[in-house]
Amino acid sequence: MLLPKGFEVEMYTGTPAGEIVGFSDRIVKHLDGFVREPDSRNVEYITAPICSYDRSLCALLRPRQNLRKYLKQLGDYTIVPGSTLSLGDSQRFYRSDPNNPYHAYIEETYGTTVVTASIHINIGIEDPEELMRAVRLVRVEAPLYLALSASSPFLDGEATGYHSTRWHLFPKTPPHVPLFESHAHYIRWTEEQLEAGTMKNVRHLWCSVRPNGDRRPYSLNRLELRICDLIVNPIALLGVTALLEARLWQMMETPGLDPLLLSAAPEDLVALTDANEEAVAARSLDAELKHWKDGSSIVARDWVEELYEEVWPVAKRLGFSCFLSPLKKILREGNTAQQWLRQREAGADVRQILREAIAQTNRQERDLEDKICQLLAG
Repeated sequence: MLLPKGFEVEMYTGTPAGEIVGFSDRIVKHLDGFVREPDSRNVEYITAPICSYDRSLCALLRPRQNLRKYLKQLGDYTIVPGSTLSLGDSQRFYRSDPNNPYHAYIEETYGTTVVTASIHINIGIEDPEELMRAVRLVRVEAPLYLALSASSPFLDGEATGYHSTRWHLFPKTPPHVPLFESHAHYIRWTEEQLEAGTMKNVRHLWCSVRPNGDRRPYSLNRLELRICDLIVNPIALLGVTALLEARLWQMMETPGLDPLLLSAAPEDLVALTDANEEAVAARSLDAELKHWKDGSSIVARDWVEELYEEVWPVAKRLGFSCFLSPLKKILREGNTAQQWLRQREAGADVRQILREAIAQTNRQERDLEDKICQLLAG
């Protein structure tokens, strides 16, 4: 039995020409499984935890098909790829729920830096101490998942100089998050943040990876990887998820695989990881990083390759190695941000790039829905 996997998928809605238009207040009223974000221009759907990769693929696709059908009822509207407001407007906040005081706090404190689209990958781990070890390991390797997923090189119609403008601008909160040494440490630290006001509630922990559960920080049952930009191709998303799950299985089978045991002091690891995150936000797979084990320099692409080779036998033994294969294509052809920037260097403007990406995403989902979900249903 594989680990249960669930996804929180944030997406923009808008026109086939790439203009972002917000409908989240209407969407959440008419479609099951969707929840509103503070700004109406992006909307989120959440999949139930599923162990099977095949079933996870259908769980990712079906809400999008329902969303597309609903948007067509509103007019010529669609899903817009990317993790930032590629064509704007990043100067104005469009409240989805004007009467929500927490949304008011978000707007007043962070503005449109939080109006992004991303993927949160949740992996079920029941034992709280095993979960904390998983959070420590994934925290120091989280930049690799951002490198694979970067899809936000544009903002307000211009290239920003970053592959993940989203993660560069996103207000990591609180500004300093330690490596949690135990479940008790996490509980104590969270209670201190709530008392100090650096976190407004238990959900107000916005970092690359966090423990999650029904009654945080006390009752936990899953790891939530939050760093990834929107991976609009569900096959590629499952590839990234397979890498994460295989690494977690390897960790559970290797008691000594723990950053607290294998490397520098925790505070030094946090500083190294923060620097790696910022380097990847700028250059994604081409970023020069420092390895958490020994501080040696390594290019993100090479580190991903090494990790792939290391966990592939684990995934093969557990029967899901085929889902790792999309990573090879990403490493060979580049992530979304790199592909878009190459198109821009070839002469396309941001609007043309978005228009083609929207059409390609629509075709891709339609083909997958026809070929895979109907097969499984039968």
